[in-house]
Amino acid sequence: MAVEKRLTTAQRALPPLNALRAFEVAGRRLNFRLAAEELGVSQGAVAQHVRGLEARLGLKLFERLPKGLALTDAGRSYHEEVAEAFVRLREATVRLEPQAARVTITATTTFASRWLIPRLTAFTGRHPDIDLRVLATDSVLNFQSDGVDLAVRQGRPPFGAGVEAERLFRTELVAVAAPDFLDARPKAAGLAALEEAPLLHDSHNLWPVFLDALGGRRERALRGGLRFNQTTLSVDAAMAGQGVALVARFLVAEDLRSGRLRLVVADSLAREPDYHLLAPRSLRRASATEIVRSWLLETARAVE
Repeated sequence: MAVEKRLTTAQRALPPLNALRAFEVAGRRLNFRLAAEELGVSQGAVAQHVRGLEARLGLKLFERLPKGLALTDAGRSYHEEVAEAFVRLREATVRLEPQAARVTITATTTFASRWLIPRLTAFTGRHPDIDLRVLATDSVLNFQSDGVDLAVRQGRPPFGAGVEAERLFRTELVAVAAPDFLDARPKAAGLAALEEAPLLHDSHNLWPVFLDALGGRRERALRGGLRFNQTTLSVDAAMAGQGVALVARFLVAEDLRSGRLRLVVADSLAREPDYHLLAPRSLRRASATEIVRSWLLETARAVE
């Protein structure tokens, strides 16, 4: 019975929520009219709520001034507590609301920047309820321990007993450069251009292999040229007119179509490993992750 009495007393001591809300907004705006506009009630209703609260507490919370309000010392202290309580109520309510399904996909930096990111607008337009997160890294990640749902990697199957892999793209290497760069060298066409123009290297170091396949001089790849740790950087350098980059065709397909880049030679080189989409075998077919997976496969097949 004693506990019940204490609870009843505490409940009786709590002022009406409308009065507390009116006080919180009025204390923030220091103006009954502005508080009324925010709350969507009349100015008289706000003033009445505040007067009722002051009467209930037996304290003066505001000094009424000719051009507004000023909190008293007691009002200022009480307002800090009341405002914090409303913040906590809002946060608690937000946590109860349905959250967007989150899907994290990891991809190499080059794949993410040159293929995935330009197509994300189409995905978010179709699936605004999915919180898609992209983690660009060349490191090998674990689905469970790293919180990853899908992965795009260049490699050769099998990728592990618990991993399902589907090929997204074959790796077909092409040599590309900016149109202005090539137009400035009209006498160096085809393979001759690769013998004369600066070559842009990346961490895959495939220029010797490519030149061998085309009948060029392998040692040419060892002479000069800028070096980058990411293929996407070598492509950016090519667009800037700094030389010839070697890249998988699908990664620059849009740039070739738009004319931002041109093929230096018509020949290409198919070379594994290919690009694969990896997912845990335990993936539920109705999940948000499956929606992202299906979209990636559909989009890749449409442009391949």
